[in-house]
Amino acid sequence: MKISVKKLLLIVVLALLVGFIVFRSREDGLDVADDSSVAQAPLFEVRVLKPRVARPLFGILPMKFEEKLEPGGELRFNHASPGAKVSNVELHRLGLSADGWDLLIETDSEGKITSGTRLVYTKVSAEKPQRLRCRPAEPASGYFRAMQRTGSSELNGRFQFELATCENDETGKVIEWPPAPLTIRGSFKGLALSQK
Repeated sequence: MKISVKKLLLIVVLALLVGFIVFRSREDGLDVADDSSVAQAPLFEVRVLKPRVARPLFGILPMKFEEKLEPGGELRFNHASPGAKVSNVELHRLGLSADGWDLLIETDSEGKITSGTRLVYTKVSAEKPQRLRCRPAEPASGYFRAMQRTGSSELNGRFQFELATCENDETGKVIEWPPAPLTIRGSFKGLALSQK
């Protein structure tokens, strides 16, 4: 059985495309919860991953090229961002913020993300920047794992969840973006528990 050159070329191109997409999906950046080379604390990183349908060419390009096509493609903040703050550090609640960012994660007693979880940030668009408040769907999907070492008052952990609905933070009006949920992914290390 002979395979034509066109079919063979198509198979090779599809295999390369699938390999590239798998490689891109594994790019997680800094994971402070597992980074033993970093001695200082507290540390955190938050990444906002836009759905592929909301990214130029469905997110198959490297991020530096996406940034040239559409500003604001890579959304993240961490402990080194201007105005970075940590608040509400509890086993079922965590607040992380920086200039232009405000993230609050809340879970129930079983560790499931609740409707109190929200992200407020500024979306850069071609028209003008817009301050958004995004919340999870009902029921929410994702996780928040916080671990406290024995004899320590500090938490380490990680989280990942989806935010499905965004509204204008000033007017409260729900907007028709994102076309699919945003994925919020992050990790933290050495966060001191809040005093009650």
